[in-house]
Amino acid sequence: MKIEKNLLCTRLLMACALLWGCATWVCAQDKHVPGPMKDVNQVVDNTLDSLNKARTARPVAGSSRKGNNPVLFLVGNSTMRTGTLGNGNNGQWGWGYYMNEYFDTDKITVENHALGGTSSRTFYNKLWPDVLKGIQAGDWVIIELGHNDNGPYDSGRARASIPGIGKDTLHVTIKETGVQETVYTYGEYMRRFVREVKAKGAHPILFSLTPRNAWDDADSTVITRVNTTFGLWAKQVAKKERIPFIDLNEISARKFETFGKEKVKYMFYLDRIHTSAFGARVNAESAVEGIRAYKKLKLANYLKPVEKDTVTATARRPGIPMLFTVGDSTVKNYDDDPNGMWGWGSVIAEEFDTDRITVDNCAKAGRSARTYLDEGRWDKVYNALQPGDFVLIQFGHNDAGDINRGKARAELPGAGEESKVFLMEPTGKYQVIYTFGWYLRKFIRDVKEKGATPIVLSHTPRNIWDDGKIQRNTDSFGLWTRQAAEQAGAYFIDLNKLSADKLQDMGYNQGLKVVAEYFNHDHTHTSLKGAHMNARSIAEGLRATDCELKNYLK
Repeated sequence: MKIEKNLLCTRLLMACALLWGCATWVCAQDKHVPGPMKDVNQVVDNTLDSLNKARTARPVAGSSRKGNNPVLFLVGNSTMRTGTLGNGNNGQWGWGYYMNEYFDTDKITVENHALGGTSSRTFYNKLWPDVLKGIQAGDWVIIELGHNDNGPYDSGRARASIPGIGKDTLHVTIKETGVQETVYTYGEYMRRFVREVKAKGAHPILFSLTPRNAWDDADSTVITRVNTTFGLWAKQVAKKERIPFIDLNEISARKFETFGKEKVKYMFYLDRIHTSAFGARVNAESAVEGIRAYKKLKLANYLKPVEKDTVTATARRPGIPMLFTVGDSTVKNYDDDPNGMWGWGSVIAEEFDTDRITVDNCAKAGRSARTYLDEGRWDKVYNALQPGDFVLIQFGHNDAGDINRGKARAELPGAGEESKVFLMEPTGKYQVIYTFGWYLRKFIRDVKEKGATPIVLSHTPRNIWDDGKIQRNTDSFGLWTRQAAEQAGAYFIDLNKLSADKLQDMGYNQGLKVVAEYFNHDHTHTSLKGAHMNARSIAEGLRATDCELKNYLK
């Protein structure tokens, strides 16, 4: 039913709304048309005031096309592309940013046409015509909209669609601009997207919304779903239009529930809707999983093969736990020349009964806690973990210095929750950097999530002396490691103290030349002799705990 509104009626209804304490959107509705969805989140998002800037930041539709190859167009809001530029300069990322990494770009290209702040209504009216121009037969279009289909119909951001999938319409005059517009239901906008894509000979796919960091109640372990509103409506439209529907909300929500509330917190940045790089990657992976799992969906043919890790945990034996060692060059070095540099991770197996436990040294020289994570090395350990495994984690040697230039591997100092967005000079990309302790807590929680046991170590001592005493790290990385362990519930071994005490005694009783035998090349990297000493210190530290790992020691 179409309902004409004149200015007088609008003003009268506004007055009534004020008198009755109703929301201002009442002035634009009729008793036959449902009120818009309430904007319960009150998140400040960019609006279309920057439309001209957005058009220059987003790709020209179809411009990535290679020959006659198809293009995958992404249509959505800030959960798909955060901010006008979509480059993470505010610490938030949309999942569309990462989608190209999963597709074979020699066969298909991915274009992210999403824009933060848009609803199904505002995207259709202001951005969709330009996108539609670039769509050709054989292309694919993923549509995920609904986060912003709330608030007033005719004022402010004026982006609400009528709830549901019906045929209701509403004529409104936008208060601030005087522009007249007909508002349709959410389902009608979805149908229009779908039918116009089909008319081009392309393939539309509807997605449900990404999950928010919202739980059913304070004590709940269940993420709040949208399967009674936008998720349901998108599914209903997809069914009637006979096109694929992928429940991105459900796929990611199940993962979040496995992660738990603490881990889910850093899947988002600044608020409970917009994802960090971590959360955006989870949603992108969920989107790809949904595409692969959908029966006979030909878009899956353009995905890259799933990469299999053929290195980590390949020595696993049935029924026998694994001990993973994670760290830098003091944990894993060249480890082949008896007279060369060695890390303790390559000799620590000698402290254990290897008939009952398997050791896998996953450390990498030159890495800090952050770069070990950034390079995907931690993910390999995380994915290999099984209940009953153990992980020894030691970082700190490479975690000071420049954050965003040079080697660019440091974190913020400390063990707090601070974070800051940096423009990384080596890559030209923005990145959120957290404290040293934050990265350790992430590792700890990831290990516990998998049912394994984390043990964090203060880093090995250096052969540096002040007034006859070897330097310790008790006021810096050693302290922050201890704090992270206490905060996240991990075992802590003060390796720095245990080995420094040994070296101190040697230096005092036998001289610094004897101490030098435990190092190679410089004051940090250990010789084979030094690696064995550190391994023995770890075993000593384990015996002083109630950690089950000590039961596997010789």
